Amino acid sequence: MADLELCYTPATVLARRIATGKLSPVELVKNALARIGEVNPRLNCFCFVYPEEALKQARAAERAVRAGRKLGPLHGIPIAIKDLTPTKGKRTTLGSYTHERWVPDYDAAIVEKLRAAGAIMIGKTTTPEFAYSSFTESPLWGITRNPWNPERTPGGSSGGSGAAVASGCVPLAEGTDMGGSVRIPAAWCGIVGLKPSLGRIPLDILPSVFDNISHFGPLARTIDDARLFLQAAQGPDERDIQSNGTPLRLTGRQPGSVKGLRLALNIDLGCYAVDAETEAAVRDAAKTLAKCGAKVEEVKVPWTRRIADAWVEIWQVFMAAYFGHLLDEYRAKMDPHVVGLIEAGNKMPARHYKRLEIERTEQWRGFYPILEKYDAFLCPTMRVPAPRVGERDEGYYADKTDGRYHGLDMTGQFNLLAACPALSVPAGWSKDGLPIGLQIVGRRWRDDTALTIGKALETARPWAGKRPPL
Repeated sequence: MADLELCYTPATVLARRIATGKLSPVELVKNALARIGEVNPRLNCFCFVYPEEALKQARAAERAVRAGRKLGPLHGIPIAIKDLTPTKGKRTTLGSYTHERWVPDYDAAIVEKLRAAGAIMIGKTTTPEFAYSSFTESPLWGITRNPWNPERTPGGSSGGSGAAVASGCVPLAEGTDMGGSVRIPAAWCGIVGLKPSLGRIPLDILPSVFDNISHFGPLARTIDDARLFLQAAQGPDERDIQSNGTPLRLTGRQPGSVKGLRLALNIDLGCYAVDAETEAAVRDAAKTLAKCGAKVEEVKVPWTRRIADAWVEIWQVFMAAYFGHLLDEYRAKMDPHVVGLIEAGNKMPARHYKRLEIERTEQWRGFYPILEKYDAFLCPTMRVPAPRVGERDEGYYADKTDGRYHGLDMTGQFNLLAACPALSVPAGWSKDGLPIGLQIVGRRWRDDTALTIGKALETARPWAGKRPPL
């Protein structure tokens, strides 16, 4: 059986223990493999596990420590990579029969960076087909479940990564975020998830390097661990023309004081029918930050549901442009909702798609005055706690005629404002024991400020010690 204390020890602590010889990377990897063996049959969060290779790398990591070699910040730490992200010599299926046997001959830039930092890829985590959904369920791999309640979804599309971290399989996992796919599982699994500012972590896995809604990001149990991941993964890379050329200084202790910061609070983004428990948890978290010295003021956002719908239209074209060529051969094996998105994208006139940029511009013009006045913006990550498995995003799109929007995520808006980092942290738990997330949106490229606010909340109301009943 896995040692649960070791399973839930933060990556920052594990790295220090390994570097000082107090913990063997081999022991750590064996423990992670044991935990995966215990929970994966129930959660289905890993589609691939590499025990022999991981242990071989762990032994090499142990020898490096004994030899006194220079160690990277993630030396000997087991991590998980999402099955959307190419890994050299390892199947990368994108959750789809279209890529069932694809074995890339290269690592994505982020995988290279994490490996260079000393991380050990222990396995790959599940994703819905082409990372399209808030529910991690795919034709190829089936249903992934939430550690807090296996009848609930862990979220998506990085749901496998979220469930793997929340259940103690790994301290860190990689995710992608095109409309909330890191923050959604973070919120519903009770962990930390960061959509960094555009280009903070180089992204080279899409056919186009000019895409501007897509991000890599960490899923972790603590702010310090998310920061450690960002430290290792950030930096310019010529493979991504939009990668940020000015890395953040992320060494040393993570600041955690919000004294003097001005924070804007909004519950509904102008249109959402936010669940009462979610609203209460987010307000309580904001009050905690105020007690820590921040000045929190409630603000209005001049947005409507149309912004969420505009993101869906962009997503339809995204899916059509990148995966539409697969329909002729694989339609019968594809998720019908993916097929529907692709077909809708194929029908969209070019002029309409270009006009979506005008709508994004108006969205930004309505929002930036808030960030001019405040250091960050607070709102819920998700409208409700995690729904049951087997549901679909589309079931929440319908107009309920109450004048409010009943969609699930409150995240895609901030992919449209891609330069602004967005961090999801635990705000509390529902009466049914399901996690609720607070979303912290920073000024352009100020990932450090978002992390500081998250650290202040984590210090005042620690969440990492809370474990799902597995």
